[in-house]
Amino acid sequence: MKHASSRQLFDYWNERRAGRFAPERSEIEPGAVRHALGDSFILAFDPAADHPFRLAGTRVCALFCRELKGESFAGMWEEESRPALRNLVSIVADEAVGIVSGATAHVADGPPADLEMLLLPLAQRGRTHVRMLGVLAPLAPPYWLGTHPVERLTLGTLRHLGPAIETIAAPRLVRPPPGDSPRPGLVVHQGGRN
Repeated sequence: MKHASSRQLFDYWNERRAGRFAPERSEIEPGAVRHALGDSFILAFDPAADHPFRLAGTRVCALFCRELKGESFAGMWEEESRPALRNLVSIVADEAVGIVSGATAHVADGPPADLEMLLLPLAQRGRTHVRMLGVLAPLAPPYWLGTHPVERLTLGTLRHLGPAIETIAAPRLVRPPPGDSPRPGLVVHQGGRN
């Protein structure tokens, strides 16, 4: 995940699920992810209505220059991307896995912008076919943000975030104790071909 909002929301979601496939919707506290709220959204899992927005953060709405509540999420995507997007939303609900994907935002009067999309399942009374939590954020804010609406989105590469994924902290670098100095030179690790 490249965007800070995606990382913050994923880390919080992962913590709240506590080893389950997905946290309950009622367990999500907006204040805990306040820095990511502007880039966040909640979708209703409703294939007949193409998964409408239940909530959309201010920066997500700024991409389209309008309030998105009630609008079709799949309808925001170009025709060629919609079948794959609908399939991804179903996979997130059916398999209770998250996905992170690249996307491109296209406007009438300006260059396209690279976005990151995160989709995570939410449970409601144990069911995962009700709501989804997500992020849609530009990797670098385009100059046209809030003045030229995104006309269509195209789907890019994606990665599944399975239920076994746990947040793994990066190892800490520790200074050697006084008097111990790191040994210079080359370190050889055993390996080889099978």
